[in-house]
Amino acid sequence: MTRNVLSVSDLSPAEITTVLDLSELPDLSRSLSGRGVALVFELPSARTRSAAEMAVVDLGGHPVTIRGEEIGFDVRESVEDVARTLGCYHAIIAARVSDHQTLVRMVAALDGAGRKVPVVNLLSPLAHPTQALGDLLTIRQCLGSLEGVKVAFVGDGNNVCRSLVAACAAVGAPITVASPPGYGIEGDLVEAARSEGGIIALTESPLEAVDGAQVVYTDVWVSMADQAEAEAKRAAFVGFTVGEALVARAAPEAIVLHCLPAHRGEEITAEVLEGPHSRVWAQAANRRHAMRGLLSFLSSAGASAR
Repeated sequence: MTRNVLSVSDLSPAEITTVLDLSELPDLSRSLSGRGVALVFELPSARTRSAAEMAVVDLGGHPVTIRGEEIGFDVRESVEDVARTLGCYHAIIAARVSDHQTLVRMVAALDGAGRKVPVVNLLSPLAHPTQALGDLLTIRQCLGSLEGVKVAFVGDGNNVCRSLVAACAAVGAPITVASPPGYGIEGDLVEAARSEGGIIALTESPLEAVDGAQVVYTDVWVSMADQAEAEAKRAAFVGFTVGEALVARAAPEAIVLHCLPAHRGEEITAEVLEGPHSRVWAQAANRRHAMRGLLSFLSSAGASAR
């Protein structure tokens, strides 16, 4: 069975640990040597594209980056035809898409054609699993472990938040999500994470969320898909800025994370982003390492279905 990673839950807790361990190896086998990896970006990308391209190179492969207008999903060519065509050339297809169902359709098309080519989600409106793997790697490096680490997410219950909640549930890290009314993470996702043993709390108070937290995480309030409601969201999130007073409520050893890009003065202050608790740049660097670990896992002979 072909392994696909459309969400964090596509990896078992043991497999997440394996990916993180592979991410930290200084000299991984060149498991993609002589093979291509298609990197499809229907949406703009800076860190994810750089991380993915360099991770493929690290493993000896050849990254082929394809922009959205070159693909034209369901306009120039159907999603299914794109997937089957790319599957003729590449060992792995990774894509950043505007509709999560595009990834689902790609998987179905490849399966139907009998092509054992994994599909990786590089960001969709529902999930950002490769970001979450980089986040876990950063937390483990900075704090020495994952299990029992208290995480606070302050902001919109978006794709980054959803993936972080699923990741924390998988590794035994309690997480509290603070969002204003109407912008929290969906209840069914919370219940799904709790059913896997996750400890998830929801609050409308940033102060409550960060109290004693070892990780304080935030993200932009207005993402690529939210421009139409930008002013309404900014108004709703007044009081949710991660500033020095908020970080002071966290544990003394707390680290601050942000998946970037950052809007200084909105979801985070410049003083915190550049301050002593910030590990944002190490987090950005770990996107490459985590991607390398994931691609190594998927391209190795040992990657098999649960």
